[in-house]
Amino acid sequence: MSIETKIQDMIDSHSVVLFMKGTPDFPQCGFSGKVAHILKQCGAQFEGVNVLMDPELRQGIKDFSKWPTIPQLYIRGQFVGGCDIVSEMFESGELQQLLES
Repeated sequence: MSIETKIQDMIDSHSVVLFMKGTPDFPQCGFSGKVAHILKQCGAQFEGVNVLMDPELRQGIKDFSKWPTIPQLYIRGQFVGGCDIVSEMFESGELQQLLES
């Protein structure tokens, strides 16, 4: 199974997926921690995928999304963005609407 197929399967298997450094309870970078905290504040059930456990996944998710940084948030199969975008969407209320819809 290719890394692209593995990533697509993870995205398809959960309505909210956060590819991050570390885990939601023990983030390994501030940006990943911030996005996990925002999702928790929204009451979202989400799957945290630790890219540090798999170098192929760490590079593969960047290639998959054409986005150079981690964390990366997917909601219902759609790439939302990284820390700055998620933070802005949270401040405006757009993220909460997207999670509830």
